[in-house]
Amino acid sequence: MIGVDPHKASHTAVAVSVAEEQLGQLRVRASAAQAERLLEWAAAWPERTWAVEGAAGLGHLLAQQLLSAGERVLDVQPKLGARVRLLTAGNANKNDPNDARSVAVAALRSPGVREAAPDDHAAVLKMWSKRHRDLGRTRTQVVCRLHAVLCELVPGGVPKKIIAAHAVRLLASITPAGAVDAARCDLAAAFIEDLQRIDAHLRDTRKKLTAAVRASGTSLTGLFGVGPVIAATIIGDVGDVSRFRSRDHFASYNGTAPIEVSSGSRKIHRLSRRGNRRINHAIHMAAITQVRQPHSEGRAYYGKKLAEGKTHREALRSLKRHISDAVFTRLQADARRATVTRGPAAP
Repeated sequence: MIGVDPHKASHTAVAVSVAEEQLGQLRVRASAAQAERLLEWAAAWPERTWAVEGAAGLGHLLAQQLLSAGERVLDVQPKLGARVRLLTAGNANKNDPNDARSVAVAALRSPGVREAAPDDHAAVLKMWSKRHRDLGRTRTQVVCRLHAVLCELVPGGVPKKIIAAHAVRLLASITPAGAVDAARCDLAAAFIEDLQRIDAHLRDTRKKLTAAVRASGTSLTGLFGVGPVIAATIIGDVGDVSRFRSRDHFASYNGTAPIEVSSGSRKIHRLSRRGNRRINHAIHMAAITQVRQPHSEGRAYYGKKLAEGKTHREALRSLKRHISDAVFTRLQADARRATVTRGPAAP
């Protein structure tokens, strides 16, 4: 097992045996020849597996290069390596070689380590959904700053949601009383320009994201309240749905399944704050959309839970789990359909 601790400027690899004995160590500079150098060094161990820390994050490029070379690559979560290092040394001291060795040992001893796979269409959806999410956050920042400036120019500011066209008309109606007000008007105009530019980027990104979702052939958008943005977020983060054993496993992954906090004879479950929060938020938005539409099946399910004596939040959580199960079913159906379309793998 060869553990790799990736960094922006360099990668450190440590090879260990099944008995966890260190066999070799190499540090390479991040460059076009990084994978080639690692493969030349690893030629001494023909039967090898690579364990890359964060193969979906900082180690993504290196992991994809190794996969392209026909190597087997495991994706080791950083917390697994950190646990191994703590249990081995008894403290949190760390350096690159120790981190790489801990990653290798974690891959050897942890049954849940996932195998990395070459990028597919899900990676496209993940990129565009992240771009859409980042633009949304930037837009919120600009809108908040524009609100603050307008409050100093107009009594009461803008009571409702700011739209760039409305802000332009409002700013045109303001006559600065002095140099300070003139500076505030200039600042507000700059924020409006930022807002207009971000809105244009958002429209363009939404078009590309919608086209990518349509190209994926997913059936997720057939669920009430699931549009292209939510579908892209879910598919991009889930990737290969076969890694989930059941709908319960999937619900635990996305945080819609309650977690047990029992002790002794007391059996208690509470709201989970764990799991993938992006998927959890996507499911939450779908649930809110369903609750707001009286004709949706989700609203009927929500009303049924209220009739059973559940509070609003409890009923909403139940609906989110219900949607999670529906999403899992659709993802499985999409995966089966894709397998049939591709045909059986070549021997």
